[in-house]
Amino acid sequence: MPGARWLDEEEAKAWRALQMMQARLGAALAKDLVSHSQLSYQDYLVLIALTEAPDGRLRLFELGHAIGWEKSRTSHQVARMAQRGLVDKFSCPSDRRGQWAIVTCAGRAAIEAAAPSHVAAVRRLFVDQLSREQLAQLASAAQTVLATLDAADGCETRTAAS
Repeated sequence: MPGARWLDEEEAKAWRALQMMQARLGAALAKDLVSHSQLSYQDYLVLIALTEAPDGRLRLFELGHAIGWEKSRTSHQVARMAQRGLVDKFSCPSDRRGQWAIVTCAGRAAIEAAAPSHVAAVRRLFVDQLSREQLAQLASAAQTVLATLDAADGCETRTAAS
């Protein structure tokens, strides 16, 4: 591609390491979560966002924004979780096209049961492997990139769920 600004060796090494870390860490955390609970990693992300929201509920577009998903993926995941009794999904009375997702008592119980093991895995596989300085640098770098992405999307900065 003419005029492309190719990655130099150091940039390529950092980019590939980030991609591999993200893929492998996500897979390891998902595998660990399933082995210790009845939740998928996707279930966990939805339940974390809902349990941290006021009244345990969010509009579907807010939920999708909070976890970085497209509208369709969010809607399908919430529908599957509603069938399992982890969340309820209902129409918004002030906006006929809008829908709410609300965590149920069963969803709260599931996340409360899964969280200790999941946090232990996050510590074991990620947090405990890095120094406080590395964690701070990683958080700063991630926040910078997220702010750039959000500005391009015209959104507020997101916070990531663990």
